[in-house]
Amino acid sequence: MLNGPNLLTLLRVLSIPALVVALLTEFKGKEIVSFIIFFLAALTDTLDGFLARRRKQITTFGQLLDPIADKLLVASAFICLVELGAVPAWMVVIIIGRELAVSGFRAIAASKGINIAASVLGKIKMISEAVTICLLILGDKYLGELYFLSQVGLWVIIATALLSAGEYYLKFGRLILSRHS
Repeated sequence: MLNGPNLLTLLRVLSIPALVVALLTEFKGKEIVSFIIFFLAALTDTLDGFLARRRKQITTFGQLLDPIADKLLVASAFICLVELGAVPAWMVVIIIGRELAVSGFRAIAASKGINIAASVLGKIKMISEAVTICLLILGDKYLGELYFLSQVGLWVIIATALLSAGEYYLKFGRLILSRHS
């Protein structure tokens, strides 16, 4: 159960408290420390899946924990960024609400024997989230005039979040509703 990929996923979960403390505590260099913690945690998301497939170490535990770890990391970062005034709360409500809705939809599908893999739009959303959160953490203090890219990123996330959720519902909704448990 605790193979290399699963340990990376667990490390991502364990990095969340450090990220929250770094983001919400005032100290010199907090942006760089927070950026490094988030960047390394986000990197484990790519690395754990790659290693699990390459080493044929895909486990039920990993399949359950990985998406939860992703959502906890992103939600924690965004909630802290709302607290810091870097992101409007309404945007984070849409982003987290979409995650809960799609996760619930996938759980219902799984209970009926239907596996819903991440779509291209869903993957673009996740990459956009990671990049945008990195930009938001660094802020205009480090990005200067390029900070506007974080604002563009937020709109890309909102668009891909809503479009990918719609895509899942349109593609699988009828199938899920027609299957009896």
